[in-house]
This record gives sequence, structure tokens and C-alpha cells, in this order.
Amino acid sequence: MTAALGKDLVGLEHLSPEQIRLILDTAEPFKEVSERPIKKVPALRGKTIVNLFFEASTRTRISFEFAEKRLSADTVNAAASGSSVAKGETLVDTARNLEAMRIDMVVIRHGSSGAAQFLGERIRSNVINAGDGKHEHPTQGLLDLLTIRDKRGKIEGLNVCLVGDVLHSRVARSNIWGLLKLGARVGVCGPHSLMPRGIEDLGVTVFRRIEEAIEWADVLNVLRLQLERMETGFIPSLREYFRVFGVTLERLERAPRELTIMHPGPMNRGVEIDSRVADGPHSVILDQVTNGVAVRMAVLYLLAGGKPELADAAKRGGGE
Repeated sequence: MTAALGKDLVGLEHLSPEQIRLILDTAEPFKEVSERPIKKVPALRGKTIVNLFFEASTRTRISFEFAEKRLSADTVNAAASGSSVAKGETLVDTARNLEAMRIDMVVIRHGSSGAAQFLGERIRSNVINAGDGKHEHPTQGLLDLLTIRDKRGKIEGLNVCLVGDVLHSRVARSNIWGLLKLGARVGVCGPHSLMPRGIEDLGVTVFRRIEEAIEWADVLNVLRLQLERMETGFIPSLREYFRVFGVTLERLERAPRELTIMHPGPMNRGVEIDSRVADGPHSVILDQVTNGVAVRMAVLYLLAGGKPELADAAKRGGGE
């Protein structure tokens, strides 16, 4: 366990800019591993990692699995559902039972905000938050930061706007914390009904019209409408949402500068984003997916005690 990140990664809110840069810099040498014929390094050989997903997720779970296996860790997937796992005591009992099997890390996704921190305070194993309620999704925030840095060459001084369902988005919160700490200016844009109360207090600029956001921004991160978390009444209809807030090619063509378009996925095409934009030259959406594996490799490696300066050696197969 390294003091560089602490025991757990539960969010970006309490990380320093130096800690965030450490993760991004450590991810860089791990990118190359995914390009090899044999996509494996021995950095976490002998470590056992449990992916404990109380919510369904395909992209995040698979990305973590790839990261774990490319570092040569032993992985176990544990899906949990139903009311019996909603109580904190049951969550801890589940983790303690797993820990009795001598595991090293838990990657947890849970519908309750604070679940990852709650668990981390009660077990010895490292805990990584793969999304908790409306709170944070730190590895998604980190991979978004890495993608922006790759594409734009920097983060400091950029205008980055999060568009869409900010209210229900844990991705938005991790992005806001990470971007502000690294010196970007952050905006949010979406219907008033999908904005958290007091969002301005986080230090972001609120845009009520998508045209204003596009005029201001260097980067648009288009958030998915989380229809599964909504009751009725948040938006009049999907068609109306797309008409007023959809990121379309016509709107981008009126932008005063070239924009970078991001989306944490999965996309609702024709609802929050036009297919011509998602698949177009401005889009770095597939780069985000690629960078997700490298960022998660970096987080696992650092929490397991890997030294940042040895990441290159680990990549070459001479790691710890």
C-alpha cells in the first residue's frame, strides 16, 4: 500500500492535483501494454481482486476486468442484486466474507452514495469506487481527464462544459472536481429540472442554452440521460430534449472554434447526441474507452503499492 494515494480511491473530491496527475502520468506507460500481441505484465501477479457490482454495468466492469487481467491479477466477479444487499450491514458482511478468503482489493459499484467509503472504512482490503449513487465515478473522471490531456495537450485553461443530466450523474461530479483541480474552467448546461440545486457553489458556470455552451467551450462532455433513475416530469419528451439540448452537427458547425466531443457512454443516439457527431471527427469517445483500461491499470497498480517511477519497468515485464 502506497501513501501516494492512500488505501482507497473513493472519489476525486479529496485528491490533490498532484495525486490526480500521478495517476494520469502512471497511466501513460500502461497504454502501450494494450497495443502488444501479448497484453500482459506481471505487476499484480499473486493479487486477488473482487469486482463487486450491486448495479448492472457492462462497460465499467469489462474495463476493470481488462485492467486487472493485463496486470496479471486473479479476478473474481460477484454480481449482487435484490433488497437484501441494500442495507449497509449486509454490504459489510458480504465484503468481510470475501476478505476471509484473503482477497487484496474490492472494486465496488453500488446504488447508494457513500457505499465505497463506507466499505473502505470497515475492511483492510483496498477499495476502488466504480460508481456510487449520485456521488462519484472517479475512474471515469480520470479517463476523461487523460483523454482531454491527450487530445488538447493540456487541461489548465480549457473551457469544459458538461451537457445534459447533471442531476443524476456521478460522472459529472468526478469531472467537476478533477477539472477544477487541474486548472480548467467548468460549465454545465441542461434543463433546470436536471441541474442539482446549488451547483454554482462548486465553482461552475451554468448555461441555460446549448448554443451558449457551444460558443464558450473547448470541450463538450455530453452526459447520458439516465432514464432509469428518473421518475416522470424531468423532461417533456425525448424528442423535445433533443430539439432543445441535443448536440447536433448543425450546432457544432456554428461554433467559433473546433470542439472536442466526449461521452461517458452508453449513448442515447438521437436523444443527447446526434450520430453524425458521435461518429464524427470531433469525437474522442472511443479514445475514452481505450484510456479507461490504462487509467484503471494505473489506479490498481498504485493502490497495490507500485511505485510510479517503476511503471515503465512494470510495463516492460520487470515490475515488482
